[in-house]
Amino acid sequence: MRASRLMSLVLLLQGRGGMTAAELAKELEVSERTVHRDVLALSEAGVPVYADRGRGGGYRLLEGYRTRLTGLDRAEAEALFLSGVPAALREMGLQDVAATARLKAAAALSPALRDAPATAAQRFHLDAPGWFAGDDPPPAALAPLARAVWNDRRVRTAYKGNQRTLEPYGLVLKAGVWYLAARLGTRVLVFRVHRFGAIEVLPESFDRDPGFDLAAFWAERSAEFTRSLLRDVITLRLSERGRRMLRHIADPAALADALGSLQPDGTVQLAVESVEVAFSQVLRFGPEAEVLAPPELRAMVAEAAARTSALYD
Repeated sequence: MRASRLMSLVLLLQGRGGMTAAELAKELEVSERTVHRDVLALSEAGVPVYADRGRGGGYRLLEGYRTRLTGLDRAEAEALFLSGVPAALREMGLQDVAATARLKAAAALSPALRDAPATAAQRFHLDAPGWFAGDDPPPAALAPLARAVWNDRRVRTAYKGNQRTLEPYGLVLKAGVWYLAARLGTRVLVFRVHRFGAIEVLPESFDRDPGFDLAAFWAERSAEFTRSLLRDVITLRLSERGRRMLRHIADPAALADALGSLQPDGTVQLAVESVEVAFSQVLRFGPEAEVLAPPELRAMVAEAAARTSALYD
């Protein structure tokens, strides 16, 4: 982690010339004390960084100095940004490219920092799949789709039995399941990768929409999907404590509307997936919530309360 920060510090100074400790601290999201320690470490490692004294001073690199982080081709540079997700790299067939990129990056570090990648790998690990994911192999369509995504190539494939020609924009790994965001006609849609048949990567490329943001697109579609599951609405009357608990019990996609509906007497409208799911949510409130509607949910909670009371009687 620190090696990455040190490299970022060098690249900031290389790209912007001089920067004050305060500016570096803000950019790197650390304290000024940490910046001073990092500069000292860089100096001890042989990086010619020095402090400008006086008004408008700061830290600078010796004129003409450039880091040796060179020689990465496009594929290696792109794979390097995925190095924190080794399982995803392996499933997309990019592990060798990423390994080469990491070696080139490590070679650019000073001898004192060469063990930094191994040190960091022993301390931080991102486990992307869900807890209960099986040992199933990755979808057969994933590797060719990944190549098409990297190279902006159209693909021809069968999806749920229908032949389609798609423009693959990006791949998303969510809880161990792979999804493809691809343009079909004028719309960008989401497809489950395991539902694709054989993939034919076509020779012609396509022009990506320069304004497309995969992370923003996925966040929006995820929110839409979650909201689509909230088909029912229940009415509760919450105590003061129940109102504070609402943030921790309501579905995140339903929270804003619920807070907006909250009345002075504690009455609130809460969107839920179903009455059955709402039952488990309401029980978490304990005596801090009274169900006003629908009647079947009120009866379910009343029966549970009576049975609980009988146990303790």
